[in-house]
Amino acid sequence: MKRAILLLLAAALLPITPAHADSALTPALTLIAGILNKGVFPQSDAYTSDDDIVISADDGVELAANIFVPTQVPGLKPAVIFINSWALNEYEYLTEAARFAEEGFIVLSYSTRGFGTSGGLIDTAGPLDMADLSRVIDYLIANYEVDPQRIGAAGISYGSGISLLGAAHDSRIRAVAALSTWGSLSEALYGNETPRLIWGELLTLSSGLLGRPDPIIKATWDDVLARSNIDAIYDWTDVRSPLNYVDQINNNGTAVYISQNWGDNLFQVNSVLDLFSQLNGAKHIDLQAGTHAGPEIIGMIGGGNTHVLNNMHRWFAQYLQGKDNAMEDQQPVNMKVKFSSGYEQHSEYPLNNTRTAQWYLQPRTAFKSGQLSDSPYQGWFSADNRINSLFDTLATTQIPLLSQMFEQANLRATSPIGLIDRSFGITFIGDRLGASLKIRGKAEMSLMIQPKHEKAQLVAYLYDMDALGIGTLITHAPMTLHEAEAGKKIRVDFALTATAYDVPAGHKLVLAIDTEDLLYAQPTLYPYSLDFEFSRQQQSVLRVPVL
Repeated sequence: MKRAILLLLAAALLPITPAHADSALTPALTLIAGILNKGVFPQSDAYTSDDDIVISADDGVELAANIFVPTQVPGLKPAVIFINSWALNEYEYLTEAARFAEEGFIVLSYSTRGFGTSGGLIDTAGPLDMADLSRVIDYLIANYEVDPQRIGAAGISYGSGISLLGAAHDSRIRAVAALSTWGSLSEALYGNETPRLIWGELLTLSSGLLGRPDPIIKATWDDVLARSNIDAIYDWTDVRSPLNYVDQINNNGTAVYISQNWGDNLFQVNSVLDLFSQLNGAKHIDLQAGTHAGPEIIGMIGGGNTHVLNNMHRWFAQYLQGKDNAMEDQQPVNMKVKFSSGYEQHSEYPLNNTRTAQWYLQPRTAFKSGQLSDSPYQGWFSADNRINSLFDTLATTQIPLLSQMFEQANLRATSPIGLIDRSFGITFIGDRLGASLKIRGKAEMSLMIQPKHEKAQLVAYLYDMDALGIGTLITHAPMTLHEAEAGKKIRVDFALTATAYDVPAGHKLVLAIDTEDLLYAQPTLYPYSLDFEFSRQQQSVLRVPVL
């Protein structure tokens, strides 16, 4: 079974190998070789390479590694340590490692414990992984001409989180490149008390197929799905959340480069932006369309999306080699507006040139959808609108993983707003816009509801609706209630996933809410209903940051 999965992954990558490739050393084939645990090393007179590196961890576990050493750079050299993504190994970064070596860096890539041919069990960026990274640094300094003041760590996904956490635990890491990273592992698995079903199952399955997981991984995920041992879950995830170590990263003076994707539904961008906003040293973030690790992987296999990888090289050139202005005067926040070309630069996040646009939610009637209004609800009597959970609606994130990947190619996730079933969902439609609405950041909602069951789930979707009534999904977020008092009116507040999106003049902003989405586990299989409440005293509002 494991071999079949590996071959399927390889087959999936082969079609996007560059058509002009003329050797087995193309980036795509190099990455495929890495997935298959067989390194295909690029060759050059500019460096030597060694695939037989074994580093002993503190507890005797052996870590498999490879190294590239420049041949034409005298004296002590800067070093970059690459750390594997989840379910991959030390061969993942061969193409980028060779490129760094040509630029004068010593580059060591290793498999974290439990993956590849390294020993031990997967520690999921825990204390053992932190100790292992420090031992890797010790090994480099002891065996190669590495400048201990110029060491960087980098990785995609799993490797990115270990790089950030490692920078908090070991002050010798002077710069980090964290690509498709996470801020809070708690949020990634269980944000708004909602299990990330598709991604959680995928990670758990792949760890068993392609690694040697510690039993606590499956046990923790089972607890998340069952909502049991919650304190133990947070104890486990908090230790593995870079957001909890910002002070240490700041105190160590680490220069942090981050790449994150608007459509990353594994590590949704909100907690990463929280992390970024709290960093007080040298920092830069690139934000673009795509799913988890999409732009980074496409760049690595020669798919033409090289902005992120080039910025990673520029970052280490500036902060490990001391090359002034290697970042080419890019401002700290570099965001790509969805479905547009080019990047938009800002000096900080949250952006200092936004205002909060606010709409009040007005109830629907028998013949009319709910409304997004500039004015509060003014009815003399309270009103309510009911939905139930028996079926999903056409408000959806669509195909898990793939729809967000398609956004990278400017293919939009759309829904016919008028066909969202009133029994199972509710829509609130704004007026036609007289000018473009430039959304930058995370929209927030405050809703008055009355659950009719102790368990309920809300999934909110923000749409851009054109004149034909077709809505393009801008962003979304779930919220799950597990211990509601049936029949009691409550207020729920939650933020949608941050984004950058321009709603064109003449279009309408639409908020749609239903009770389920394929990405998320439902709190109960029993049908339930809930009411949206409207009164003069208790308003429901939508707030959106706009330029």
